[in-house]
Amino acid sequence: MADEKPIVGRTKHGELTLDQIAELQPGLGTLMRDVSDRYWIAYYAAKGGNWELAAYQLRGVRSLFRKGNLTRPKYKGIVETYTKKILDPLDEHVAAKNFAEFEKTYNAGIELANQMHVATDHGEIVWKLPPNPPQHLDLGPAS
Repeated sequence: MADEKPIVGRTKHGELTLDQIAELQPGLGTLMRDVSDRYWIAYYAAKGGNWELAAYQLRGVRSLFRKGNLTRPKYKGIVETYTKKILDPLDEHVAAKNFAEFEKTYNAGIELANQMHVATDHGEIVWKLPPNPPQHLDLGPAS
C-alpha cells in the first residue's frame, strides 16, 4: 500500500490529491453564511407575499444543510432536529400562505439556532433578523 500513488485530479493549473480536494470542502461555518442569507430572504419574501421566493430560499437552506451533513457529520443530529422543528413547519406555512404562523415559527427558528450555537460551543454566534429586507431582490408577490 505504501507504494500506491495517490488519486489526483488534474487541471491546467496543477494537480490535487483526493485528500486535498476533501479538505477544500466547506464546513458549517462557511455554509452558514449562505444559510443566514437564505433565511433572511425567506422572511422578507414571505412578508412581502412572494411565497415562491420564500419556498425557494427554504429549499436552499435544506440543500446547504445536506452539504453540511456530508462535510461535518458530527452535526447531523442537530441539523435534522432543526429541520423537523423549524423548516418542516415553515414549508407548511409557506404552502398555506400564512404569514402569522410563518413569523412565529421563523422567530422560534432564530431562538433555536442560537441555542444550538451555545450547545456546540459557539455561543459567540448570535443570529438576528436584519431590520431591513435585502435590497437586491423584488420581494413582492411574484408576477
